[in-house]
Amino acid sequence: MSRTTKTAPAPAASVEVVRVYDDQGRRSGEHRVLVDRLWPRGVQKAALDLDEWAKDAAPSAELRRWYGHDPARFAEFASRYRAELEREPGLSAVERLCGRISSGHGRLVLLTATRDVEHSGAAVLRDVVGRRGAP
Repeated sequence: MSRTTKTAPAPAASVEVVRVYDDQGRRSGEHRVLVDRLWPRGVQKAALDLDEWAKDAAPSAELRRWYGHDPARFAEFASRYRAELEREPGLSAVERLCGRISSGHGRLVLLTATRDVEHSGAAVLRDVVGRRGAP
């Protein structure tokens, strides 16, 4: 499978979303962050090459349960999730991820276990970080 997803890249910064199950490994200049609240099923911690696990950047458990990965609810989910990212602890997580971009760490890779990347919290987070983290 291709390393890239079907989602469009973030507008102004190098932020990429990659499914952990499709991950082909680290490339030079990447900062790799797992952005799911729960550890991916069937993946051993030692097997996933990441720099940090940003649970605080993931949608709240309540929002995640409400959404249920129903694409018909995605627009409302994205709106609610963006609101969560404007408050702590999401705000600090976004600022930390934006700092990775602006400090010249190169490409930021957001790792997720979500099947439907286009309708995921990782896609929303990519857009938020990409817009705010632009140099």
